[in-house]
Amino acid sequence: MYFKDIIAQQETIERLVQYAQNGTVPHAMLFTGPEGVGKLQTAIAFARYMLCRDRGNGADSCGHCPSCVKMDKLVHPDLHFVYPVINKSKSAGRSTISDDEISPWREIVLENHYFGFEEWLSAIDAENKQARIFVTESESINEKLSLKSVEGGYKIVIIWHAEKMKVECANSLLKLLEEPPAGTVFILTTDSPELLLETIVSRTQRIEFKRLPQKEIMEKLMGPGYLLDSETAQKIAHLSAGSWLKAIDTLKINTESEEFLNYFIQFMRLAYARRLKDLKEWSETIASNGREWQKRFLQYCQRMIRENFISNFGRPELNYMTESERQFSVKFAPFVNENNIIGLMETLSGAQRDIEQNVNSKMVFFDLSLKTIMLMKQ
Repeated sequence: MYFKDIIAQQETIERLVQYAQNGTVPHAMLFTGPEGVGKLQTAIAFARYMLCRDRGNGADSCGHCPSCVKMDKLVHPDLHFVYPVINKSKSAGRSTISDDEISPWREIVLENHYFGFEEWLSAIDAENKQARIFVTESESINEKLSLKSVEGGYKIVIIWHAEKMKVECANSLLKLLEEPPAGTVFILTTDSPELLLETIVSRTQRIEFKRLPQKEIMEKLMGPGYLLDSETAQKIAHLSAGSWLKAIDTLKINTESEEFLNYFIQFMRLAYARRLKDLKEWSETIASNGREWQKRFLQYCQRMIRENFISNFGRPELNYMTESERQFSVKFAPFVNENNIIGLMETLSGAQRDIEQNVNSKMVFFDLSLKTIMLMKQ
């Protein structure tokens, strides 16, 4: 990961480069901002830049020095990662630490670049479990930082989702932040700074990451690797809320949109007609797909409800629907109104939460069907 790989965030990158070139890198930084805007990616690119032996006054790492070669595989001995894990340790007094999951960590970072917390949990087989950063982690950090830098430069610790630190771990880290070993740089990243101890926040230099401009997301989607047409790219960028992760999720949904539209039309027509037997069969069909598919379908349903509600206001420039979706919307939109819009959205998002929490899928979708029957008559 290089600075050139980061989507937008140019102002922040220039600030970090200036720190490194002036020798004024803060000993502890807190990268905050929404999920999917490049906090971890920028932290890794900055670590590469600080450790690069041949960057000179350039605006990015050289890419060919021994340090950069190690960074290509995330095996640089002076870069340490801390991230939430589940406790798989059977030893009394010792919890699982990040090093125990370093292989899947390197794999997901190198393959995906941008990834979310749920993807990480899936990578370590920890779905529906509470991943944390345990106090044993702070002991491991202390031990690593007590040693000299292997290559004679900075020692860098990147803590991803720092808000997941248990209080004991955060308190132990606090001592390191107050009196950091020479040449040590901490970079903490979080989507939820309000969950961090105030004493941690006060001892870091906070750097806020902004949501990505729609234009930047559009250009990325129309470029190499995606090659979307401008209309599709604009639609996805509009729905992304400034998050590249959400843009990618929306892209996945977009490729399945015709299939999802057919299931959505079936769902709405059966619910309106109160055909319980057919709805039960529909629920079983939907439940036969994988959970990730089910979650994407429910996200699609929420988007369709929202788009149809907006279409009632007669402002087509605010709608982002395909031609097939627009054709269905002509007759369907009036059934989504101020009396049921909130109920429909809450019911669908509640079903999505249930799927994420591993509730029986058949029950979730049949319950959703029953609630939708009532809401469609309002």
